[in-house]
Amino acid sequence: MKLLIKILREGLGSIIAFISWLTRPRKLKRTPEAQAAVETELNNFALYQFFACPFCIKTRRALHRLNLPMELRNAQQGSPYRDELAQGGGRIKVPCLRIDENGTTTWMYESSDIIAYLDKRFGASDAAA
Repeated sequence: MKLLIKILREGLGSIIAFISWLTRPRKLKRTPEAQAAVETELNNFALYQFFACPFCIKTRRALHRLNLPMELRNAQQGSPYRDELAQGGGRIKVPCLRIDENGTTTWMYESSDIIAYLDKRFGASDAAA
């Protein structure tokens, strides 16, 4: 029974991921200089996620919309990133945004919180005119 549920969940998740890919929003436009500055800042960020998780898909859509090419880390069973997430963040829950700044690491959970943070930090006020 568990195997059937896992197959259904991953199958539906893959379909949702494909539909999300087909219907992706437009990327935020920035000047080349502003985009380069954002990409430098993103070296301090990583998103721990599962490919077929609906909340992770929602977060990846926001990354695409905001034109934030950050590192995505697969936290599936058997991945070293899963252990990193458990040890650093304290729990295995995705999506989780890791922010390394000023010698401090912050682990942010909840897709809505992550998206609100990224919108505020990298949103339209940062875009090219």
